[in-house]
Amino acid sequence: MKFQHKCCMVIGTGISGIGAAILLYEKGAKITVYDANKKVDIKKVQEKLGDIKADIIIGEFDYETIPSYDLLVISPGVPIDNPIVVAFKEKNIPVWGEIELAYHFEKGTIIAITGTNGKTTTTALTGQIIGAWAKSSYVVGNIGNPYTTQADKTDKDSYTIAEISSFQLETIHQFHPKVSAILNITPDHLDRHHTMECYVETKERISVNQNKGDVCVLNYEDSYLADFGNICNADVIWFSSKRKPPKGENAQKSVYVEGEIIKYTDGKNDFDMIHVQEMNLIGVHNYENVCAAIAMCVAVGVPFDIIINEVKNFKAVEHRIEYVATKNDVVYYNDSKGTNPDASIKAIKAMSRPTILIGGGFDKGANFDMYVAAFNPMIKMLVLMGQTSQMIAEAARKQGFQNIVYAKDLEEVVHICAAHANPGDAVLLSPACASWDMFDNYEQRGRMFKEYVNLL
Repeated sequence: MKFQHKCCMVIGTGISGIGAAILLYEKGAKITVYDANKKVDIKKVQEKLGDIKADIIIGEFDYETIPSYDLLVISPGVPIDNPIVVAFKEKNIPVWGEIELAYHFEKGTIIAITGTNGKTTTTALTGQIIGAWAKSSYVVGNIGNPYTTQADKTDKDSYTIAEISSFQLETIHQFHPKVSAILNITPDHLDRHHTMECYVETKERISVNQNKGDVCVLNYEDSYLADFGNICNADVIWFSSKRKPPKGENAQKSVYVEGEIIKYTDGKNDFDMIHVQEMNLIGVHNYENVCAAIAMCVAVGVPFDIIINEVKNFKAVEHRIEYVATKNDVVYYNDSKGTNPDASIKAIKAMSRPTILIGGGFDKGANFDMYVAAFNPMIKMLVLMGQTSQMIAEAARKQGFQNIVYAKDLEEVVHICAAHANPGDAVLLSPACASWDMFDNYEQRGRMFKEYVNLL
């Protein structure tokens, strides 16, 4: 699509929507920015937009204006069954997301990463490795750097490493990465996708436009992905934390953990890449993230020595089992990015000390039975806050776990943990829930936790 003189509406005034609006304006489009939230300040939206000219509409939407538009671009937070989105589709007006829009200006090689958990760590690690090797690289997407702000900077020799959420995958059409990865698929966002089948299909869309010669990196230990590997259009590279995946018609190469060594096989020869004790990352889930990153980097030709060196030097991303401080010989970890039970289970399993666990938050329709089942033997106490407190407590008591305390806010949570922790213990914030009932986002929750811990 050529954008000169096209009338485009962008829904959303966050970083994704603003990035899309600016890119469209720079390409000659006429822009309308819309947000249904009546509390949004038009002046602040204009400040974000800078010098670009755009109509800004807040609150009620006039459906009669729809035929005047050539394109609708929606932010990830806008579901595709939103009445406005549906109305645009009914008028046969294209509906894109940020990823699809940015892709139309991409000139380099795309590496795209999705999965229920581990996306940010794997994207950051892959970006660090590629950045040490390529002349230019851009780490974008759900990691917090809108793709639309970077795509026009790319060239034929650059690499774009993109973290892609299921929300963003709903609105891709031509988006075509050279290398994609699906790290895992476990129940999440069912309040939006409604069924597990829909959620799985949405995640798998990351490779929908790939062909033979492209690469899709998949987790061999994930049952959904083990099945998908047999029908994926791209060449598959498996990764596994438990065993060496067998060669198959669609997958000859793999990265896997054997003992404490991460290895790569090209289908003929096996290569020792790194001992897990040489890494700063802890936990089996992080071994999987490293395996996936190695697979993607090998797929685009990064030399082994660069991969190994960057993996050794990589540190955990903020809010993902992030070391905060040691107070009175109690170690505090911030895993605020544990926004679903499966993510938090991985953090719990990474603990090697008796641990006080902080849980609870916004209800996304999750089941907490598996979260509680992961408690033994390390979790000694559960401190709950937020909307899901009673749901988690009921799941815990049902499985015989009784040491539960409730708190009204995060500051009280930290003081409760400090009062009950013994020297040698750990305190882990890994809520298994989104943050939206009490915080703007998981980043705010994690940073506030760190502030309260450091004030102890």
